[in-house]
Amino acid sequence: MATVPAWLRRAVPDAQSLAGNDVEDVALAAGATIGALDAVVRRQERWAGAWRQRLALSAASVTAKQAGRVEDEGALRDAVLLTRPGDNVGPAGLLLFAWRRLTAQPAEELLTKRNLAAVLQEFGRAHDEAVCDLTDDLRQLAASDGTVGIMTGTIAIAERHGLGRSLGAWLADTLLAQRLGWAHAVPLLGTEAAFGTSARPRRSAASSVAPSIETDPERAKDLLAAQARAALRAIDLSAELGRRADRLLAVAPKLRAKAADAVVNKLLSDDTIVASEKIAGMSDRGLRRLFDRLVELGAVRELSGRPTFRIYGL
Repeated sequence: MATVPAWLRRAVPDAQSLAGNDVEDVALAAGATIGALDAVVRRQERWAGAWRQRLALSAASVTAKQAGRVEDEGALRDAVLLTRPGDNVGPAGLLLFAWRRLTAQPAEELLTKRNLAAVLQEFGRAHDEAVCDLTDDLRQLAASDGTVGIMTGTIAIAERHGLGRSLGAWLADTLLAQRLGWAHAVPLLGTEAAFGTSARPRRSAASSVAPSIETDPERAKDLLAAQARAALRAIDLSAELGRRADRLLAVAPKLRAKAADAVVNKLLSDDTIVASEKIAGMSDRGLRRLFDRLVELGAVRELSGRPTFRIYGL
């Protein structure tokens, strides 16, 4: 399982201690944490889908709070899981769809005009002619700058287009995945509640699209620290879910239900499964009994705390 050296944890500043750190030290810590996260991503564990979706849920919860909404992670899950396909999941549910889109689609396809139009709509933004300009700006940035410049530049582009910091975080996480060659993006900046709290005021349209670390070091330092904190949390979550997935896989041979393998695979690839999920070869009653057995064996958890409409996951 992934472990993070104690020196690296100490080197990553929180929002309160950030001012006492030089930008070079923060950049070193951020680079080291991203390197550690890269090792987790490249292992391509069977539970990676559940891990990315759990991070997407965290990012959606932070985004909803920043938008002044009251939905927590449980309410966001309910908005998506307890509605039928095609039903209106509400603005908060659409935010979860947007972050799940980041984790589910191949990273190289996330910045197409069609996909960006859908993401802008899920974030509640207009998406007419702005999509073409946004796509062009992001493509130019990705081809011309380094990792730090891409991150700060992406946030500046989002601000220039009036998209807000949450959508800027979505775009920055996408470009990081593309730069590192990851098959799927991992929500990072989107999970950081303190991200952007010490950033400089919004730049005008005439400002540079990609401010460099030399010209705006405080902005870069804030973003680097937020990225490093988010990467540490993602690594820690991977270790936690890895242990739980090992337990699930250890008890899987004891399961006698006909479609038990399909349920196990879905638990490893999704954040959660509702007890009424339609799984081929499994009746509703059979699925409930299987979940009861898995909870009894300590392989999964019931996450809603309700006697009905129960939700299960690692």
